[in-house]
Formats: sequence, C-alpha cells, structure tokens
Amino acid sequence: MRTAGLASLAFFYCDFRDNQKKGLRGLLSSLLVQLCDQSDAYYGVLSDFYSEHGSGEEQASDGELSRCLKKMLELPGQPIVYIVVDALDECPRTANIPSPRDEALDLVEELVSSRLSNLRICVTSRPEADIAPVLDPLVFRSISIHRERGQIQDIAEYIKSVVNTDREMRRRKARDKELVIDTLTEKADGM
Repeated sequence: MRTAGLASLAFFYCDFRDNQKKGLRGLLSSLLVQLCDQSDAYYGVLSDFYSEHGSGEEQASDGELSRCLKKMLELPGQPIVYIVVDALDECPRTANIPSPRDEALDLVEELVSSRLSNLRICVTSRPEADIAPVLDPLVFRSISIHRERGQIQDIAEYIKSVVNTDREMRRRKARDKELVIDTLTEKADGM
C-alpha cells in the first residue's frame, strides 16, 4: 500500500540503550522525517516548519514538533497513515516530571483523541502499571501475546537453541542445562 501511495507508514522503536530513541523528541523527529519522505505535502509542512525556525538556527520545542506532526496528519487528501510505536515500555520512567515515558504516552493519547479518520496507531508494550491505565481506554483492538502459549514456546525454543549451541553450556550436564532452560523461560515472563 505504501509503495502504491495508498498509505504512509512511520515506525519508531523505543530503545533504552539509545538516547535518541527513548524520549519524545526522538519519537517526534523520527515520525516527521519518515512521513515527509513519503509525501510532497508532508515535506512542504516540514520545510515550512524548518524555515519558521531560522532554517535550523532555532531549536523547536517538543510542543512545536508535536504541532507540526498534527498539522501533517490533518492535511486533507492524504492517504491512511500508520504509526507504529514499538516497545513503549522502553521509554524510561524517571524522577523528571513528566518522564520520557509520560511524554510519549501523552502524545499517543493526543493522537488517538484527535480522531483523525486517516490515522491508525499501533503501540506495543509490556503491560506496565503506568502504561495500561493510559492505553486501555484508547484501545480499539488489543492483542496480548504476553502469556500466549505460542509466545512462551518460542521463547523456550530460543533459549534451548542458545543453551545447546553455546560452547560453555555444551560442557554442562544435561540436568544443569534443563535447569537453565526452565529458569530462563520462566523468568522471561513472556518477553
């Protein structure tokens, strides 16, 4: 659909190991760049935004970046936009108020509540105590693979293959390897 011009797709993976991928600024910047690469109209909005901020001389605030994204999404005549935010739970919860995770959740909440007819949002996350209460009321369709039998089986198979191919582990007794596999599978908790 994307290559045919019938849809736009922007994907962001929250990664606690990468400072650019664990907060709102990285999320917004990534979505803006990806979308403007797929549409001349989106490119025009971002180009105007860039000019309004001294052609890069002035750093835009997160709020301004958010408004720019909304302006793109509200453009008439654009195809369906799919936004995927993967591993939202990887955005850190910090003592800062709001935390990077709170800011990302606020953006998702704003985008969903905008009720744009051409916007589809998919968010993946562990069911963390601070995330579920925000996302649950917004959900049109929820799929939880956290405790699915197939998910647990896949994790167990992966652990088993690593244990059986690791040079150090191959030297261990069979019952020790089984204990490692069982313990890691249980501790993986579906992830």
